[in-house]
Amino acid sequence: MPLREKIVQIYDVLFKGEDPSRDNPNFWEEFFLLKANVQYVEKELERLSADELLALKENINMLFYRCTLTLKEDYPIRIVNALQTLCALIRGIYRKNLSDHGFDVINILVGFDVAESQMQALIENLNNLIVGEQSVSLKNLCFKLLLILVTVTDNVSQNTILEYIMINSVFEAIIQILANPVSRQNHGYDAMLLLTILVNYRKYESVNPYIVKLSILDDELALTGLGYVISSAFKDFNRQFETKNEPGSGGLFSALTSMVGSMFVTENSDPEPVRASDAILLAMYEAVHLNRNFITVLTHNHTESTANPPVSPTKRTPLAVDATAQEVLPIDMSLESSSQPTNILVTFLRYCSIIMQDVKDEEKLGNGKLCMIILTCIGEDQYANSFLHDANMTFRVELYRAPMRHRKQTVDKNLPARPLACALLDLMVEFIMSHMMKNLPMDLYLRCLGIIHRILCYQKKCRVRLQYTWKQLWTALVSLLKYLLSNESSLLPKYNIFHLSNKVVRLFNLFITYGDTFLPSPSSYDELYYEIIRMHQVFDNLYSMALRQSTNGGEHKDSAANLTSNLVNIRAIVNHFTPKIDSWTAANSLSSLTSDQVLDVVRSNYDTLTLKLQDNLDQFERYSEKPAETAFFTQLVRSIISDVRHNIGLSNLQQQTVLQEFSSLS
Repeated sequence: MPLREKIVQIYDVLFKGEDPSRDNPNFWEEFFLLKANVQYVEKELERLSADELLALKENINMLFYRCTLTLKEDYPIRIVNALQTLCALIRGIYRKNLSDHGFDVINILVGFDVAESQMQALIENLNNLIVGEQSVSLKNLCFKLLLILVTVTDNVSQNTILEYIMINSVFEAIIQILANPVSRQNHGYDAMLLLTILVNYRKYESVNPYIVKLSILDDELALTGLGYVISSAFKDFNRQFETKNEPGSGGLFSALTSMVGSMFVTENSDPEPVRASDAILLAMYEAVHLNRNFITVLTHNHTESTANPPVSPTKRTPLAVDATAQEVLPIDMSLESSSQPTNILVTFLRYCSIIMQDVKDEEKLGNGKLCMIILTCIGEDQYANSFLHDANMTFRVELYRAPMRHRKQTVDKNLPARPLACALLDLMVEFIMSHMMKNLPMDLYLRCLGIIHRILCYQKKCRVRLQYTWKQLWTALVSLLKYLLSNESSLLPKYNIFHLSNKVVRLFNLFITYGDTFLPSPSSYDELYYEIIRMHQVFDNLYSMALRQSTNGGEHKDSAANLTSNLVNIRAIVNHFTPKIDSWTAANSLSSLTSDQVLDVVRSNYDTLTLKLQDNLDQFERYSEKPAETAFFTQLVRSIISDVRHNIGLSNLQQQTVLQEFSSLS
């Protein structure tokens, strides 16, 4: 028979239902000095049937109690082994298919009669370890235990044991971690991830204390810390994407070599694509959506540090300590210049430009949707808009542009520093122009137009004249209408293209009715009319299509009828100026007019133009998560929990690393 570890022999006694501590008062002190064998515990628990597991309830309860008690000790090795044993117990028991997944598990794991007191003691001990003067590895184990607790069920709202974490809060410990530059460097990602999952526990069913506390949080250091964790993850993603898609050098020969080589590449040789982090996106969404103070964090300016990042014990984005500011600043090793002022919003816009390039599969579509929702929330915030449009706060935002037939993948490197509203509008214009495809991402298009609408409503309300090349937006909107017209037969059975067209026409009507209050100059207003007249055929065809559908009594009859009425001012402009231009052309014996000549005709005939005043052009329905997005976020949290559970296993290597740190103390 092969020799068996002493700890395994003790496990065998425990799983036989016997008490190994009988007649040995020092048993538990000695037990937790032995290295925990996590794999063996989980394997033994998996082998047991539900009835056998229930029969071992007293021993499992005793082991859980002893582990919790050991967390109060000062001896690190015992604490580490107790934490690892708890991880193994929780994971092993939750993997069993018990009849009542919530209550039976709590009874077998802790015992119903003492569950409240035991869970209170466990959370208190974990809080003390997390905020105390403990090692990085030990604190990492504490977070792993908490993350195991919150991810044991696919649906977080069915995880009954979280009721105890609602009562005995870890929120304050998480905030301390985020507020401290050093602890945030080592544990910020886990703290952010834990907070994000807890915020989503039964958020639609009852009052979640983590939602309440996050909503009213005004600790600037903690909010800034959360922002830096999120920003660092976005920058890491941007950097990976840039490295993976960096064009090679070598000219035509290099390109041919690469092309020929790709013909013979094996299936497994292709590097893994850069995958967006649902958890980071959800964390930013919850912060932006719930906490008004976080908007201020998004707009904090800083200049990137050039110091070398310290080695992190876990795989985290490099951070560096700015000796003058006594603050941890994310190092941006991407295309942004080290001397160029930046902020989280700049990084996020670059991140969005990457995410929105490809939304063809369901996962990428979800990432793009969440980016759009976050931008919608930002677009509705008065303070965020004031910052976006501040002419004194300018940034150079290098957005990625998707490769298309007429261009390769590009990055805007030579843009001047401009207010961030210009970059946001550029991002929306790019999305409109690059996603006119067979499977039209209708929901994303509606959100994109909604973001543009919110920006324009702010400009109209506050009379902000943004120095932006509006023609590129008008061109993109007309191109979208042309695409819808060209593909009416294939799109109409699947989508309500009249609803989407109404959104586009609404934007044009906003420019026509109120453009004089926010367009940068009178000439810009003239150019708007010029573009409408130049592209009149598109609007005429759109009106004909809407009129045809509204009279045919089809599925989208009402939307088509609304579109015909919303086109009234555009048609009035076309019908008013076209005869004027034709008569001026004939009077001057010209075959065609230059753009300047058309603009002269437009300027001289404004007085006789009659337009209809349309109501509520500058009104929009504010974003609300419930009930419209409930299903989306429920599924998103499921996906995040699945990823966390997959990546959180304690390997033998991780255990060895943790124990080596304390081997000198034993």
